[in-house]
Amino acid sequence: MTTTRYDEDVAVWASEQAALIRAGRLDQLDLEHIAEEIEDVGKSERRELASRMALLLAHLIKWEYQPERQSNSWRRTIKEQRRALDFHLRQVPSLRPTLSDPDWQDAIWADAVTKAIDETGMGGFPEHCPWHIDQILADDFLPE
Repeated sequence: MTTTRYDEDVAVWASEQAALIRAGRLDQLDLEHIAEEIEDVGKSERRELASRMALLLAHLIKWEYQPERQSNSWRRTIKEQRRALDFHLRQVPSLRPTLSDPDWQDAIWADAVTKAIDETGMGGFPEHCPWHIDQILADDFLPE
């Protein structure tokens, strides 16, 4: 089997590496790059969690600070992000402790505030998230 270099075509490389594993030809594996790719899977899962949480929080901020603009679209986005977060945490339960990490919470809140400022043109949002994680994820919670 001819092997493609990782930096030439990662998709072909990945297929070839999988074929080598299945064939038991472990001595031919590109272990360094396989290890990097495995680490990237975890990073990708954490990025998805952060992205969805920041989007959810941004919509909760907008909901509270722009009551005159509350809409079914915002409500759907809030519901969709909660559903997606729940699904993601069930698929990758090792991420759940991340939700209670104060540094992570602060970083996600900062991202959410930035999104809310960009979308509303408003400022003056709290420096720290005013809601507990259980509220944020609760189906029936909307800030008033």
